[in-house]
Amino acid sequence: MLLQRGTTTSAALFGLLVTATAALGQTTQLSLDEAIDIAKANNPLFLSTANDVDQANWEAREAYGQFLPSFTVGGGAQYTDAGVQRFGVFTGSDISAGTTDYFISDYFMQAQFNFSGQTLFRARTARANSRATRARVGAAEFNLESAVTVQYLAALRAREAVEVAERQVARWNANHETVSGRVQAGAALSTDGKQAEVDLGRAQVTLLQAENLYRTEVARLMEQMGNALDGSPELVSDFQVFEPSWDRDELLVMASSANPSLQAFVAAEKAAGSQVNEARSGYFPSISASANWSGFTRELGNQDFLLCQARSSLKCRQDNCILMNALNARISGGLPGYEADDCSRHVLTPEGEQELIDGNSVFPLDFTKSPLSVQVRVSLPIFQGFSRQRQIAQASSAARDAQHNRRAEELRLRTAVTQSYDDLNTAYSSLQIQERNLEVAGEQLELASQRYELGAAAFIELLDAEDSMAQAERDHLAALYDFHQAMWALEAAVGTRLRPNDQEQGNN
Repeated sequence: MLLQRGTTTSAALFGLLVTATAALGQTTQLSLDEAIDIAKANNPLFLSTANDVDQANWEAREAYGQFLPSFTVGGGAQYTDAGVQRFGVFTGSDISAGTTDYFISDYFMQAQFNFSGQTLFRARTARANSRATRARVGAAEFNLESAVTVQYLAALRAREAVEVAERQVARWNANHETVSGRVQAGAALSTDGKQAEVDLGRAQVTLLQAENLYRTEVARLMEQMGNALDGSPELVSDFQVFEPSWDRDELLVMASSANPSLQAFVAAEKAAGSQVNEARSGYFPSISASANWSGFTRELGNQDFLLCQARSSLKCRQDNCILMNALNARISGGLPGYEADDCSRHVLTPEGEQELIDGNSVFPLDFTKSPLSVQVRVSLPIFQGFSRQRQIAQASSAARDAQHNRRAEELRLRTAVTQSYDDLNTAYSSLQIQERNLEVAGEQLELASQRYELGAAAFIELLDAEDSMAQAERDHLAALYDFHQAMWALEAAVGTRLRPNDQEQGNN
């Protein structure tokens, strides 16, 4: 990565700085480090990508959670009012069933466990997808740093273009005064004065355009940061020029191991390979096991109805007892295997009534347990209409695509590193030449100005010297930022910081 730093604290501190300076009406100083930190905390596109990490992590946890049994509990309560109830084509009155209200409650607990080859490979796939998501977010973070760096350099370049235009306006102001003085003294043609005025106007137009471009580049920087600052910030980071000393092959090796974009493609390739294994696991058997616990209560709402039923039942038993005793007494030798019974015991005593009432008071938590139920099943898929073959073919195709994408990214990075390396060396050599050209153009302009003031040179010579100086300044500015942009492009291609430690950007 170009830069690794904590974003939350820096962004918060910088937010306080922005508020304080805005309140005091001062200009906010903005370094490249602060711009990148603010972008990581506020850029909408990056944040929308970073949001995918939580989802991917929970998908992985969910996949591993399939190795644990699921457990469900539940319960309920019901009240049924008294009335005529229907049992199929019969009603309660048809079967001589009385009616009363009921209170019913129940509970259940269920444990279930399912395991198959897909359970195992789905967990591996989810873990690979989580890693691929984190790698993709890392690549997005790296791309955001690169985009902010590029735009910061563009704003710096536009600011220095304003300074170049200001120097040109200042020089043409001085030239215009000199030429006007010579015209008034009759030492120069009036056309020279007009031409000097035209050139001054052109320089002023160039300055206006440069200032407009600078404001535009700063606005674009704010867009990349995802946060608009009050006023125009002062860009305080500086980039030094140095002679490149890296080896091309060494940079290629670094890019193959450090570039976040390539790492994202590698992670995506591994995730696609895991999906192939998951699709193939459709041929494996699956095992499921479950256990169920449950219980219920049933309480009659009308105690008199309960006691009436109990008395009716005991009365039937007593009548039957009397009948059997009478038959047993009248038959010689008695009924085989029958002994006379005490029919007076078939009555509902107060103690019995209380026992029935207590036994009915079970709602809502005095449950009667149902028998435990345990089940184990094993299934082996035989034929599913070629769906498994299609899934394997689809996953294999996606895996091959991921492999080709990774290979294409490797080739792209190889080309990018090679081109950026050559561009950087070319930019450095060009900058050395442009620095010499700027120095010579400055000497030429100074000499031409002195000669014109002394009347030893024509106005056209001063005009040519000014044009040469202006062109040299523009060429030098272009060469300087061509170097910095080539340096950034090389760091972006390699995927790590390459500037020497003593050449890091600082605050001037």
